[in-house]
Parts: sequence; structure tokens; C-alpha cells
Amino acid sequence: MSNQERPLISICIPAFNRPLHIIQLLSSIDCGSDNIEIVICEDCSPDRERIRKAVEIFKETSFFEINYFENDDNLGFDGNIRELVNRSSGQYLIFMGDDDLFIQGALKKYISFLKNNLNHSYVLRSYISKLSGNSIENFAYLPKTTILEPGEETVSWLFKRSVVLCGFTISREEAVKYNTAELDGTLLYQVYLMSCVCLSKSSIYCDIPIAEVGMVFEDNSMFGSSKAEKEKYSMGKITDDNSINFTKSYFEVTAYIDRVYDVNITDNVRVSLSKYSYPFLAIQRKRGLSKFLHYSKRLQNECGLGVTYYFFIYKWSLAIFGVKPCNAIIRIVKKLYSHTPNL
Repeated sequence: MSNQERPLISICIPAFNRPLHIIQLLSSIDCGSDNIEIVICEDCSPDRERIRKAVEIFKETSFFEINYFENDDNLGFDGNIRELVNRSSGQYLIFMGDDDLFIQGALKKYISFLKNNLNHSYVLRSYISKLSGNSIENFAYLPKTTILEPGEETVSWLFKRSVVLCGFTISREEAVKYNTAELDGTLLYQVYLMSCVCLSKSSIYCDIPIAEVGMVFEDNSMFGSSKAEKEKYSMGKITDDNSINFTKSYFEVTAYIDRVYDVNITDNVRVSLSKYSYPFLAIQRKRGLSKFLHYSKRLQNECGLGVTYYFFIYKWSLAIFGVKPCNAIIRIVKKLYSHTPNL
């Protein structure tokens, strides 16, 4: 299929147990239907029938091409992302978690941006998160749209910034080259794809916030149902072990990339994660001070995140003041800069 025949965009949605949320997501796709396909892969969840019915009802009145697939077995997060890559046909893949939403009016602008930047194989998007009281936290990484040259330094910088799935955008032609099941269970297949692509291809940061992230830090995690994930994660609660194992997965991915592509991104990624380790720490602060201090020590000893003084500033600020005051300070700093400061 030539570029002229294939859709420009495949909106790729891994579906698992959220029939109501997925309809909200589909309803938020408010651009024209030309050159767009929607690809949904349902991953053998207990709520499969309700998801299927919800999608079928939506298709009856939708102008979009919607391709719905059901996996025979539970592939887990990483396997389902890979399945979506294989099932799609667009020049660019835009991934959305089934509880994410597109920001009203933003997708049309973003598609125009992609049309004007077809020479870049990966796009780092900005996005928002709605907090209690309907306040909004912006996740912007640079003051303006910026071209990023290929190489280890760029990959290391992009690594943590590419974890959240909502709006993750990559060239399908490039992504399909790096198909592997060796990293299943890391929950970071999209970051692996970004790394492989951006080692040799240019990327670009887009300053248009296009999506609203879903329930990332809530105790309702859907991970831990596939065979690969069960070895690392328990489904439901965000436990200490889940958080530690997820952090270790970053370095499982970097070690694999270092070995396969004869590079050395692990040390740089470790420093970067340490500088921006506040979310890694804050997610477990609500468990109580004693458990938090034990957990933060594990982050130091087992994951090696104590390599910059930023880690200890975050750790002791959270220990002394708690999450809410620290979150407020982080948001004030981001607001003053209009983007996440580059430390």
C-alpha cells in the first residue's frame, strides 16, 4: 500500500475492561474523517462483550473507519501495543489509552502539524491532566515546537517523556521494523519503539496539547493480567513492589537497547530519571511515612535513582510536607516556566 493509498493517521486504542470510557474517547475524536482510521484491539478482558457492543453501537452513527479486533489470548499492554502496530495501516500511529480523551478542537490542529512535518518519524506531544476541582496540569516539555536530532542524547532525554501513552505518535513504517516480544511485561513497549526510531531518525516536539490523560495514578490498574505481567505486577493496587518493578523495567529496556544497538543510554536515562524522580516517589507517599521511607530506600538501592541531589530534595520534601503541598509547588514552578524545566 502506497502512502497515497493508506490513511495518514491510525488512532490506535488498546481496550481492556472500560466500555464506558472507550465510548467517551471515541466521542472525543472531533476532526474530519478523511485519511483517518481508528483501530481497537480488545485484549481478552472480562468486559469484552460490553466493549464489543459499545463499539458496534458507536459505529452505527460514526463517519470514521473503525476496525475492531479481539485478541484470542490476553497479550498484556506491550503485546497489545505491538498488535495495534501490526493491525494498523496509517503513516502515523497515534496511541490513546482507552480512558484518555482528545482535547476539543486540538486533533484537527495536530493533524495539520503532522502534514507539515512528515520528515520526522516520532512526535513528542504535550498533554494535560485534569485534577480535583477541575484544575488542569499541563505537561509541556519545551517552550516551543523544536526539532530533535537523532542519537543517544535525544533518546535519553525523550525516554521518561514518552512513557504516558496518550497522544504517543510514531511512524508506522519505522515502528514495524522493531517488532519484538522480548520486552513484554515491562509496560514500556512504546518507549522501546521511540528509542529504536530516534537513535537514527529525527523527531520533533509539538507544543499543541492534544490529549487529556486518564487515570494514571489511581488504584485501579489493569496491568498484571497477562502471563508476562503476572511475573512482575499484581493487578489492582499500586503496591510498592509494582512501583519498584515498573522502575526496574526502564533499565530492562535500556539494557536491551544498549546490547542490541551497541549504544550506552542506560547511565544517561538513570540520571534523567533521578532528576525527574518526583512522580516515582510521590505515588507511594500516601501509604504513610514509614512505608514511604522504606520504598524510597528501595528506589535508591534497587533502582539506583539516588544519583542526583534532586532525588533527595523530592524525597525529604515529601517526607516532611506530604504530597499536596509538594504537588502545589511543582505546579507553580511549571506554570512559571510554562513548561517542565530542563534540569
